[in-house]
Amino acid sequence: MRVATEAVRAFGQEIADRSARLGQRVAVDQAVLTERAAFFDLAEPGEWSANRSCRMVRTLDGWVAVNLPRDSDFELVPAWIGCGLGDAPWPAILEAARDRPAEALVEDAQRLGLAVTRVGSVAAGVTRAPLHRMAAGVVRKNRRPRVLDLSSLWAGPLCGALLAEAGAEVVKVESRGRPDGARATRGFFARLNRRKASLVLDFGWPQDLARLAAEIERADVVITSARPRAFAALGLEPEVLFAANPGLTWVAITGYGWTGEARNRVGFGDDAAAAGGLVRWAADGPRFVGDALADPLTGLAAAAGALRALELGGGLLVDAALARTAAGVAASMRVEAAA
Repeated sequence: MRVATEAVRAFGQEIADRSARLGQRVAVDQAVLTERAAFFDLAEPGEWSANRSCRMVRTLDGWVAVNLPRDSDFELVPAWIGCGLGDAPWPAILEAARDRPAEALVEDAQRLGLAVTRVGSVAAGVTRAPLHRMAAGVVRKNRRPRVLDLSSLWAGPLCGALLAEAGAEVVKVESRGRPDGARATRGFFARLNRRKASLVLDFGWPQDLARLAAEIERADVVITSARPRAFAALGLEPEVLFAANPGLTWVAITGYGWTGEARNRVGFGDDAAAAGGLVRWAADGPRFVGDALADPLTGLAAAAGALRALELGGGLLVDAALARTAAGVAASMRVEAAA
């Protein structure tokens, strides 16, 4: 965990410096890594993640992290491993994985939309979220930035919460048919969203989609945590939105990045941390550390990237990927161990 706390310190310093220039200095506490534990029944991480939805699984040639956080995920497992589950799904998964190559398991899982990844499969040398130039940007007027937070769960809402603390006007936008899953835990949801206004829209209604596009057109920042294909399906491609709002900063939080072959892969905090190699190695295999560390670390990276992009006048996409952020932190850990 020490390398994660060092990453929090570095992100926190950048956020403090840039937020002070924006309006209000934000202090990031180390508790950001562990605060979810106050609202969830978590266990000590090890072979299993702290929330017990993700597990390290040995394969023919390595290790994969298998994350099944949704009930619907278990319905897909028979199609993934090619056999029934009975009353005990995990023994069936362990048995099926033992004689199969890791990459084949990962590829088959991806096609079904399951969050399965090879441990240490993602490499990165830095923790900062890269900025992609999408439009010319504008000279920002001296006013509070307006932020639309369309994200859910942890990383994106944390980014929005930090921007709200910095003095931004943040509006939490949710789908009427699919609200933020964090609402199931009232205290945690309140922690991340209490400073935000609320806007509920039906993304299946053309008039509500038109309103969303209009809101984005007058926003300084939009925070999202859906994959690129979700926005293409809604007709909200970045190219269209940046053309209408060249000063926009789009904070795109995904599992594996906004661009590249893996851009539509499913990823959550624990499996993404494993993909980035942010694990502890025991004699008999990898172990999880912390609670879904890729989530809070990427939330911090996203907030720092958003503040950086605002200073540059926007027109930028902040590409905050869970697995890449974890890999950057893990790289720091390896450098420290080698020193």
